[in-house]
Amino acid sequence: MPELPEVEVSRQGLLPYLPGRRLVGAVVRTPALRHAIPLGLDARLAGLRVDAILRRGKYLLLDCASSRGGGWLLIHLGMSGSLRLVPPATPAQKHDHVDLLFKHTVLRLRDPRRFGALLWHEGVDVEAHPALAVLGREPLADGFCGEWLYAATRGRRMPVKPLLMDSHLVVGIGNIYAAESLFRAGISPLRRAGRISLQRYRVLAEAIRATLAASIAAGGSTVRDYVHSDGGAGCFQLSCAVYDRQGEPCPVCATPIRVLRQAGRSTFYCPACQR
Repeated sequence: MPELPEVEVSRQGLLPYLPGRRLVGAVVRTPALRHAIPLGLDARLAGLRVDAILRRGKYLLLDCASSRGGGWLLIHLGMSGSLRLVPPATPAQKHDHVDLLFKHTVLRLRDPRRFGALLWHEGVDVEAHPALAVLGREPLADGFCGEWLYAATRGRRMPVKPLLMDSHLVVGIGNIYAAESLFRAGISPLRRAGRISLQRYRVLAEAIRATLAASIAAGGSTVRDYVHSDGGAGCFQLSCAVYDRQGEPCPVCATPIRVLRQAGRSTFYCPACQR
C-alpha cells in the first residue's frame, strides 16, 4: 500500500512538470473508485491552473484554487494505485481509470483494486474537507516530537505498533515504516503505548523521521504495484532490517527475526534488540 514516502515521492516526481500548467479536462473511465468520481469532472477542470502540489497524509493535493471556479483535487492511491505522466496519445490499459489532461502531457491514475480515490473540494480551505479534517499529525512536520508522542499516548493500553499506524493520531506510517522505526528505536512492538517513557519516545520520534526520510531518498518501497510517475520502482524494501525477514539474522545481533500478527497485519521484530 502506498504510504507517506511513496506519496511524497510521487509528489516530488510531478513537481517539475505540472505546477503553473492549465488543465484541458479529464477522461473518466469508471464511475467510482473507493468513492464516486465527481460528476462533470472534465468540464469542471477545463481551464484551471495547477498552482502547487501538496501532500496531506497519503493524499496528494492539486491546488487549483486561484482559478475562477477553482478548488482542489484530492488523490489517494489506495492499496494499489499509481500516477504516471504519459504522452497524450498513449493508449489506456485495463486499470487506467482517470486521465487528467494537460496540453502536452497526461497524468494517468491507475488503480487495479479500485481502493483509491479522486475527490474535489471547492474553495480555498482544503483542510476542511472531511477526508482531511480527521487526519492526525504529520511525522515530518514541525510539532512531531517525542514530547508530543508521549503526551498523546498517556493511558493508551494498545501496543505501540498498531497505534503508530492509526491515521487519526499520526499519518502515513504504514506497516513497513512502523516496524523499521521501532527496530531503529529498540522498542518492542508488543509494548503498551502508555507504558513507554518520554526518553524512549524521543528516540522513537527521531527514528520515525529518519526511516521515512530514508525511504523517500530510496524512492519509497515497491512491494507489489507502486511505481513512480516515470514508471520506476522504489527500493527501500531492499534495505529493511526486519520487515519481511522472518527467520533471517538480525543485522545487529544475528538473532532470528520473528513475526507475529497485530491488528490483522504481520509484525516483524528482533526479540533481542527490541525491548
